[in-house]
Amino acid sequence: MADAKQGNRPLSPHLTIYRPQWTSMTSIFTRITGNALLVASLMIVWWFVAAASGPDAFATADGFMTSWFGDLVMFLSMAALWYHTLAGLRHLIWDQGYLLEIDKAETAGQAMVLIAVLLTIFTVIVL
Repeated sequence: MADAKQGNRPLSPHLTIYRPQWTSMTSIFTRITGNALLVASLMIVWWFVAAASGPDAFATADGFMTSWFGDLVMFLSMAALWYHTLAGLRHLIWDQGYLLEIDKAETAGQAMVLIAVLLTIFTVIVL
């Protein structure tokens, strides 16, 4: 239970005290991409439901999905999908007890970001 009289008790260190690290930033970005993928999934479900509902509903949904904003959302969703997948693989590697040293974990985070960018570009160009 929270104590109303804090007096001279020390405060917890805040995020402003710490230097951002690759491992912490990639962890935060993994959470952000997970939520963004949920929103993109809902957009795709909306598109499918509109296709099943009739031509007018589909025209509205398809117009949104093929607009510049829809294209941007789908591009960023592809980047988020690759990033989130690679982050999951990195966590599976960590669960096996590998790459847990700080320097190796940071290198793995940097490699994950680079590979996600390259796979996104490859996917957009090829597909």
